[in-house]
Amino acid sequence: MGAYSYQAIAVGGKKIKGVIEGDSERHVRSLLREKNLKPIKVTVTAAQINGQTSGFAFFQPRIKIADLALITRQLAILLQAGLPLDEALQTTARQTRKARYTGMLLQVRSRVTEGHTLAHALAEYPKIFNDLYRAMVQAGEHAGFLGEVLEQLAEYTEARQQVQQELSGAMIYPIILALIAFAVVGGLMAFLVPELVRMFENTGNELPLLTRIIIAVSDYVVAYGLWTLGGMLGLWFLTMFILRNRNNLARFHRVVLKIPVIGYLIRIANAARFSNTLSILMSSGVPLLEALRIAGEVLSNLVMRDSCLAIINDVREGGSLYRALEKTQQFPPMMVHMVASGEASGELEQMLTKVANNQDRELRAYLKTAMNLLEPLMVIGMGGMVLLIVLSILLPVFNLNDLVK
Repeated sequence: MGAYSYQAIAVGGKKIKGVIEGDSERHVRSLLREKNLKPIKVTVTAAQINGQTSGFAFFQPRIKIADLALITRQLAILLQAGLPLDEALQTTARQTRKARYTGMLLQVRSRVTEGHTLAHALAEYPKIFNDLYRAMVQAGEHAGFLGEVLEQLAEYTEARQQVQQELSGAMIYPIILALIAFAVVGGLMAFLVPELVRMFENTGNELPLLTRIIIAVSDYVVAYGLWTLGGMLGLWFLTMFILRNRNNLARFHRVVLKIPVIGYLIRIANAARFSNTLSILMSSGVPLLEALRIAGEVLSNLVMRDSCLAIINDVREGGSLYRALEKTQQFPPMMVHMVASGEASGELEQMLTKVANNQDRELRAYLKTAMNLLEPLMVIGMGGMVLLIVLSILLPVFNLNDLVK
């Protein structure tokens, strides 16, 4: 059975639409008629089409982290309550309010009822269920505790969503403040300063240096402001195009890691993601080498991601994880020492969880401190620019007063 989208007319004449399972379009139409619905249009869901044409990743459905966490949590609860997997998938599909998610879940259910494993069915949607998700599901199926693994995945996804919300929330105010400052200063330069300059054109006196500088900047903004803005946008798009090449992006990531504050934040964030992913995979029964490969792929920095290949090679050759991490010199020293302690005590999984929690706390504290410093600095900078403009206008007025006296 597959998932089909439909449009139909109810008894009262109301037009409705939704997603339903069926063997064919004819079967779906008959099911709708049994429900006293007059079918207008029945088509295969976009999720089913995209699942069958997985080579075109651009057209595959995507999902919000919050929705993925909710779906995973519902599946975990239903499976732990004793429902069979196909019934749990069907119930979860009915619970979701978005048709594309319903079609996706019903399509996954149809693959499961055909005899495929859940991990194999989820592999048709790599943009939604990444390697980490599928590897944990596969390990849970093999070990026989899929419900518990899905609960772990739900907690991990919810924690990831919370971190992203905190990062986004921390950046909203500085970005808005920067845009307001740019708009205010640009408006003063483009409209206010040229009008006030006319007051001093016929005085015949030499204007103060600050006033001449502000006038020159204002003239440039009026004459070339739009061209400059267009050039900056063009430079941005050109940079994005250049960074599409992996080698160029790797060089850029290497430079970013050397920037004092930004590089430190990126290193901590990636270390937390790496250790958290590795801990979850190992506790789910995934072999260490496979867990290292998947944990490396979740890293956003290419330099740190490539270093995971060296870690895998060292571990495959019989080396310890602690030595391999230390050798790359890409991970925080605290993380390396905690991994060494975990290997020595035989509690590596628990220690990796502590590492992830420690790195997350450090990242949040560092970001909070940075934002607390950035906000007043931006206010001071904005006030300083406005003060310069005001002084450039007042200085000629003071000079005129001196001449009158």
